[in-house]
Amino acid sequence: MKNKKVFMLLNGAEPKIFPDLTGYDLVCAIDGAYNHFKMNNIQPDLVTGDFDSIHLIPGNIEVISTPDQNFTDFDKALSILKNRGYIHIDVYGGSGKEHDHFLGNISTALQWKNSLKISFFDDFGTYFFIEEQITLTNVKGRNISIIPFPIAHEIFTEGLAYPIINETLTFGKRIGTRNIAYSDEVQISFKGGELLVYVSNV
Repeated sequence: MKNKKVFMLLNGAEPKIFPDLTGYDLVCAIDGAYNHFKMNNIQPDLVTGDFDSIHLIPGNIEVISTPDQNFTDFDKALSILKNRGYIHIDVYGGSGKEHDHFLGNISTALQWKNSLKISFFDDFGTYFFIEEQITLTNVKGRNISIIPFPIAHEIFTEGLAYPIINETLTFGKRIGTRNIAYSDEVQISFKGGELLVYVSNV
C-alpha cells in the first residue's frame, strides 16, 4: 500500500487541465471540490468533508462525513488516508481563491510531513516540503524557489544559476525565491529546520 498514490482535489482554484487520473489508486474530493469533478464528468472514489458546500452525492461514491470543526477538511482527509495506509498524496486546488486557505493548507502539509509525502500542484508549478536532501530531475530552465519554514540551516544547492553554499535561510529575512535551474538535475540539501521547494511548470 505504501507506494499507492492518491489524487486529492481541494476546493481552491480548479486546474485548467486535470492530469491522467488512471495513474492514481484513489481519487478523492474534499467537500465542495466534488462540484469540480461533477462539472468535468469525473467520478471520484471518495468524497469527504463537513459538507457545508455540497449536499447531494451519488450513492455509488464512498462518502465520509467529518463534521469536527476543530480541524480543516484537508487535515481530516489526510488522517483518513493515513489510516488506510496511503502515503503519496498529490494535491490539486490547494491554492487560489482565499489565501488564508492556501496558507492553512501549507501549515497542514508541514504538520503531516513526517508521515505523508504531500505534493501540491497548480497551473504554475509544484511545491512540497523536502527531507534533508533531494534531487530534482528534468528541471533545466525552470524557476526553483527554496523557502524556509521558518528557518533552514546549512543549505547547499547544485545545478542552480545562483548557488546556495552552506547558508542558513530565514523566513522574514532571506529566502531563496526565483532561482533558475541551469542543469537537468538540481540537488538540494540542508541540515535542520524545514524547507519548502517550488518548481515552476516551465
